[in-house]
Amino acid sequence: MRVWSSLAAALDACPLAGADWTGEWQDLLRRAGVPGGVTPETAVRTLHQAVSVLTALLGPERGGARGRGELAATTTGSAHGLDGGTWLARLVQRGIALAYGTEFPGDAASRRARWRLVSVTPDEVSSTALTYGLRPVGGGWREHALRQRADHHAEAHLTPRDPHDLRLRLPDGAVVHICENPRVVEAAADAARVLPLVCTSGSAATVVLTLLDALAATGCRFPYHGDFDWPGIALANRIIRRYQARPWGMGAEDYEHLAARSQAEGIPQLPLDGHLVSAVWDAGLAPAMTALGVALHEEVTLDLLVTDLSG
Repeated sequence: MRVWSSLAAALDACPLAGADWTGEWQDLLRRAGVPGGVTPETAVRTLHQAVSVLTALLGPERGGARGRGELAATTTGSAHGLDGGTWLARLVQRGIALAYGTEFPGDAASRRARWRLVSVTPDEVSSTALTYGLRPVGGGWREHALRQRADHHAEAHLTPRDPHDLRLRLPDGAVVHICENPRVVEAAADAARVLPLVCTSGSAATVVLTLLDALAATGCRFPYHGDFDWPGIALANRIIRRYQARPWGMGAEDYEHLAARSQAEGIPQLPLDGHLVSAVWDAGLAPAMTALGVALHEEVTLDLLVTDLSG
């Protein structure tokens, strides 16, 4: 097929020719095939771009550290050419993994780690984790800044860079509550609560998991609260399994109490839609939710959560 003969010719003509991993890379790409909807012309162009990028990263004249957008602009003409999820980015990541003898990355955190192997810095400032009340014990200015924000009952947004640059060790045995909705953080700050809190802001993006991983590595323990709907239960399952977190007001009795209270207060009832998800911590929760058919978001239990955060 012209696509693969063109790739072989491009590799033979570049400084990577003869590298131990390039033959395995070609074989792997052939077996995977061209994604559906990609024309032969686009496939040839993308594979040639992959060779150019890998030459820039692994060839004899490789440069120093650079941003992923900068690398993409100079090798593809577009600063977004190597954005996550693109076929080109996957091709390059497979080449990096083979060249370094590592596993092909399966999640965003490991993909960033592969980029760092070749001195490429992904965007690590645009996504943030919402936190409140973190008081790390380190003596640097970053730790001091977090403690100051906690002293003033102010939330803090941490980027993926922060766990690398500050010591996130909290006092021994620290308990860090986890919530799903930013409104909980806002309410805790308004009430000047003292217990630390990390918000998943919905789906728990990689930046949130990176932060929680760093805290877990220092021995922190986590109570978790989220929404009483099927996506909320799925997220709770992930967090509870990953961090051995304990459910925080997330039992069947908690759900039934909140449902009855919201109905008594005349709060409009939100129908429970979607596919049932069983809760790993309480076998009775999914049947209770199915029986009542009402979705309850964290906002309906703010008063109880804020009380729990009073210390």
